[in-house]
Amino acid sequence: MPSSNRTCCGFVEEARLRAHDRRYKPQPWIVLKFAVGLTLALIAYTTYVYVGIFCRDMIVKNQSALGSQALGIVFLVIFSILLLLVLWSYISQRPERPGYQLAPEQQSATFDDTRGMSYELLSPTIDPSHHPSALPTSANIVTVTPPAVPAAAKVYQSAHHHQNTHVPGEAHITNVPANPETMCVPDPAAPSSHANSHESSSDPPEPMFPRRPSTTPVLLPEIRYCSKDRIIKPPRTHHCRACGTVRVGHCVGAFNHKFFVNFVQWATILSFWMFATILGLTIKSQSKSPAPGINPQHIVVVALSAFFGIFCCLMFLTHVHLIMLNQTTVESLGFRNMKEREQDNLARMHRCYDFGAKRRTRQRWDKEWGRIDKEGNLWWLGSNRANWESVMGKNVWWWFLPVGHGLEDGLHYPPNPRFDKQGRLMRRREWPSDLR
Repeated sequence: MPSSNRTCCGFVEEARLRAHDRRYKPQPWIVLKFAVGLTLALIAYTTYVYVGIFCRDMIVKNQSALGSQALGIVFLVIFSILLLLVLWSYISQRPERPGYQLAPEQQSATFDDTRGMSYELLSPTIDPSHHPSALPTSANIVTVTPPAVPAAAKVYQSAHHHQNTHVPGEAHITNVPANPETMCVPDPAAPSSHANSHESSSDPPEPMFPRRPSTTPVLLPEIRYCSKDRIIKPPRTHHCRACGTVRVGHCVGAFNHKFFVNFVQWATILSFWMFATILGLTIKSQSKSPAPGINPQHIVVVALSAFFGIFCCLMFLTHVHLIMLNQTTVESLGFRNMKEREQDNLARMHRCYDFGAKRRTRQRWDKEWGRIDKEGNLWWLGSNRANWESVMGKNVWWWFLPVGHGLEDGLHYPPNPRFDKQGRLMRRREWPSDLR
């Protein structure tokens, strides 16, 4: 940029572009696959210590054995079964992407995925601000029209995940302000309906902050346009900033989310099994006279299995909770931010010790809009069981074994009927009569 044109806005724009380029800069292969090597090395070392030292000493009746021969055989069989399930689940996650990107020569107006579903290449020619249905029901709204979005250049079939997922209220439109809430902002000059209700009361008015769900029409193709890939993304997708750097070595999406849950489930059980058996027999052996020496490698495996077991357990519980709510990690961040904003509003409305008033206010919000994580979730299917089966499948054995698949295809998701056709939450009085 010439020095004569280096205005303040020019510096800001140039810095933004440099930051954008750094953010999406491909990382070296060794960095992308470091997690894979670390995971496999950890599995190999703990297997060597548990099988080659701990169980072997008991089976061959070495003096350093911590148990009987029969106990060593039983421990070896159980460990082998658990290790097989861990490796099976890990391999079943598939090293390829959770969604598939077509080569340029394969791109067309429509394509079919491996399950026979299709997704059409759309051109974002609709401006949501020009549609009356895209505006909030309140009349006190000042509308800011977003700029037009270029047409999509290619087709991309993607899956959703805790990293590959669209945040509620997030807009991927090029040249649009970062906060999509600015598309529809309250008019400060307009009177508040809550204020009017308090003026008619004999009590002194208290500050009121209504719940304000996102007004972004997330189901419109304009909102799902990705300026990085120059495509219209399927619903619930998110551009991965550093694909391949997640904990298991690659991204997880709709096609391998189930296997990721199976992996952390069996990894938790295997880790706690090693921790309990080695530590338990070590403590028991020290009560004998003379007590055998403690193998340092046993202590190392106990520490590693405890750390890895706790990590995988927390990961498993987190994803079970998200699946029950039919949310991805990125989506859950949006709901958490909304809850934090409401906590700030409650702190402004009520004294810190007035828990009853805070609860009643939250109930009033829920009565008007529904619960944030459930009725207020665009992808909530109506029950925890339905949400769980959409990811883990209907067959109960599929819930525990790395086989089968969920009910979703990564492209099409039934929206919550409490939302309008553009993907904006409606008030309870506007819901279908059987859902109010």
